Amino acid sequence: MNSNNISEWYYLYNKDIYHFLVYYIGSSDVEDLVQEVFIRAIKGFDTYQQKASPKTWLISIARHVGIDEMRKRKRVRMKQMIWFRDKQSDMETPEKILQLNETNKLLYQAIQSLKANYRDVIILRGIKELSVSETASILNWNENKVRTTYRRALKTLQKNIGGFSQ
Repeated sequence: MNSNNISEWYYLYNKDIYHFLVYYIGSSDVEDLVQEVFIRAIKGFDTYQQKASPKTWLISIARHVGIDEMRKRKRVRMKQMIWFRDKQSDMETPEKILQLNETNKLLYQAIQSLKANYRDVIILRGIKELSVSETASILNWNENKVRTTYRRALKTLQKNIGGFSQ
């Protein structure tokens, strides 16, 4: 295991991982999750295959960390609903946390309303501007599926934005 590689990758890609997780989770409170990505990278360094770029491999790990975090948050929300059914949750919305302007709020809401596959491909291709092959590698899809899903996701996103802005 070469920890120098991971340290170097941290300095090269930690902002990309951070931004990916902000969009994926819907919260700017993701610093711990960024650390978790690199901890998992250290633990799984032996499984890293040179055919993928380090950035692609790390974003793939970040996606799994994000999925785990959303599941955890969903469980927490369910517990809160059970215990505090009559009280409004004191958790801030992602929009407040991110302090988005009105246009970005509409875009954020529209992205969050997409089904998971569409949301993944929109964040990776449209927001993070990863290539088709990088996106395919992260999502474990073939390139044609990335292209097709991205086109469909964009159409759905445009419809959703129209619905939110009216």
